[in-house]
Amino acid sequence: MVDQPIREADIAAWRRDTLGCAQCTHLNSAGASLVPTPVHDAVIGHLELERQIGGYEAAAAAAPSIGRCYDDIAALIGARASEIAVVSSATAAFAQALSSVALTAGDTIVTTNADYISNQLMFLSLAQRFGVQVVRAEDDPQGGVALESLRTLVRRHKPKLVSLTWIPTNSGLVQPAAEVGAICAEAGVPYVLDACQAVGQLPIDVTRLQCDFLAATARKFLRGPRGIGFLYVAERMLARGAHPLLLDMRGAAWTASDAYELFDGARRFEQWELPYALLLGMGRAARYAIDAGVERTAGRAHALAESLRHDLASLAGVRVLDEGAQRCAIVSLAVEGHEASALMHALRARRIHTTAQSRADAVIDLGRKVAESTLRISPHYFNTTAELERCRGALVELISET
Repeated sequence: MVDQPIREADIAAWRRDTLGCAQCTHLNSAGASLVPTPVHDAVIGHLELERQIGGYEAAAAAAPSIGRCYDDIAALIGARASEIAVVSSATAAFAQALSSVALTAGDTIVTTNADYISNQLMFLSLAQRFGVQVVRAEDDPQGGVALESLRTLVRRHKPKLVSLTWIPTNSGLVQPAAEVGAICAEAGVPYVLDACQAVGQLPIDVTRLQCDFLAATARKFLRGPRGIGFLYVAERMLARGAHPLLLDMRGAAWTASDAYELFDGARRFEQWELPYALLLGMGRAARYAIDAGVERTAGRAHALAESLRHDLASLAGVRVLDEGAQRCAIVSLAVEGHEASALMHALRARRIHTTAQSRADAVIDLGRKVAESTLRISPHYFNTTAELERCRGALVELISET
């Protein structure tokens, strides 16, 4: 599949599977992509089964399919099914991973200036409540983390963990996740990777990344339903007894009045109550991505974004904000004299879907770029050049109205 070029017939088939393509120009896969029909059917099918026989009984009947979901999610990232935990979101996954590290006053977390807002807020909360020190590596002149700066901080502070957001929510930057993993592995420091925008957009091999934890959601480039995500926990961490601070009965057995025993595998990071319809949808989305071939669909999505980036950069008053040696299928721009959310709503009125972010969503990065807000456009492999042209034309009209 990897070596097979994408044909017009492939694009047509993907668009037939994507009902929303007939309703709108959806360029918001970095927010929530359009789910393909097989994903929709998996979710609705299980809800119907729950309606007919009850939630517990439906989960029991679907047990083999649920097991295959873990297999497919694991296959998507080069992991084992036993290393996958299902959670409600990437943020929940990240919090579970973070809570498994025993942090006390004076301990250090090393991160970057492009970390996701919710991750940064967790770090700041730990700093205020427990006296944990948060240290950010410097930026590379091209954009993204400077590896030598990060390596120096790891050696100097001997941190309890290193955190990296692989692809920031507000930019097309792709950070050097594997290189950071190598630094952490050499130093023996736990490495938490936020892959929220990467899963379904980039080919992923957790062995090559050398991450100890990887957090992801279903709703973005993976094209799954909202309200579900997963956490990868490396076997080496499980063998050391890694587990979330606040366990529930999904993670451990209550063996005596004052004792518990951890269950095997990453599911100790789950909670007992799971939305099985959404889980089945996420598993089906993983299988759909595998069948489409992530490496080739990534190439198409990134080429579409680069073409749009080039075209928009030529417009008067438009400043493309994406940096880095490698860029992805997220195009971020600031438009002189226009607040991004106003542009987003005006485009949505024309059935062109994008999203907007303010400086508060990425205080450090957008502050450095001197941008109060940014319009984010994120095509995926099912989009067409005609849709990009429609978006560009609409932006030209909106900008010229002032």
